Amino acid sequence: MLLHLGAPSAEQRALATGTAVAPLGDRTVLAVTGEDRLSWLDSLSSQALKGLAAGASTELLILDPRGHVEHAAAVVDDGETTWLIVDRTGAESLLTWLTRMRFRLRVAPRDASDEVAVVGGTAEAIAREVPEATAVWTDPWPAVAVGGWGYAPADPHPGFDRDWSEAIVPRASLDRLATAARDGSLSLAGTLAADALRIAAWRPRASAEGGERTLPHEADWLRTAVHLDKGCYRGQETVAKVHNLGHPPRRLVALQLDGSDALLPSPGAVVRRDGDAVGEVTSVARHFEEGPIALAFLKRSVPLDAALTVDTDEGAVAAAQETIVPPDAGATAAIPRLPRLSRRR
Repeated sequence: MLLHLGAPSAEQRALATGTAVAPLGDRTVLAVTGEDRLSWLDSLSSQALKGLAAGASTELLILDPRGHVEHAAAVVDDGETTWLIVDRTGAESLLTWLTRMRFRLRVAPRDASDEVAVVGGTAEAIAREVPEATAVWTDPWPAVAVGGWGYAPADPHPGFDRDWSEAIVPRASLDRLATAARDGSLSLAGTLAADALRIAAWRPRASAEGGERTLPHEADWLRTAVHLDKGCYRGQETVAKVHNLGHPPRRLVALQLDGSDALLPSPGAVVRRDGDAVGEVTSVARHFEEGPIALAFLKRSVPLDAALTVDTDEGAVAAAQETIVPPDAGATAAIPRLPRLSRRR
């Protein structure tokens, strides 16, 4: 049994400062081997992967035909195997789909969760505590990757303060970490602490911000997970149209929640303006510095300065929004206009 620091705020602080690591039991690792693995994943996903160097970290999305986010995966390749770190809730369906898409290619996807586990923390903490890691993924968020596009107007982006890596380790490492935690030589944090740091960094996650309604643009996911100049893949047409010509119908915002009554909404809670439903909460946490915070999708038409409330079981909580995706996101193409013809007199 893994031992943790106890107080959520202490766990978050220890993770953020690199004095703890977090075994991430809410993650699953899929392994893809075979000579065609990178070009195959490139053809299926939103990310350009054909030239991915060994040890380099990136992220991909699997979209449905209408461009909505079905799956997201952290990606790192060690030269022989491409490792995909995914949310446990969607891992089985992603593996099933990948298996069906092999055709005659030299690829072999499998669930590697019986072999390996995932441990998260700062790069320094990971290198110190799990040097036996099979591979280490360094979160590229919120830097704008080659071929990507950032919508968030914040400067500096709050995600730049988050130092985050996820190590793929042999399962036996969890026992060693638990023993070290019991004898006091190591501090462990939990998945809730890791998620609170993610939310504060405005970082979307498939199991929370993804889903059948979510376009990548709505969560600012074009930063790290979409290459706008690569070839065709399922959902690519929608991605291009919304980015170049249209606007996403919803936009992700960060909510600073009123903490005076200690009320915390649940994911799925309704966000209201003047009593009318205008969105819903996707992720929520009590952060060790910022207090109660959340991520939420709002209708694009909601003004940036609108007064908002969020439903809870015990009443409404006031919320102030911070812009992650602005209402004018998209429509980036410079469309040439024909010269106006002069009227004949």
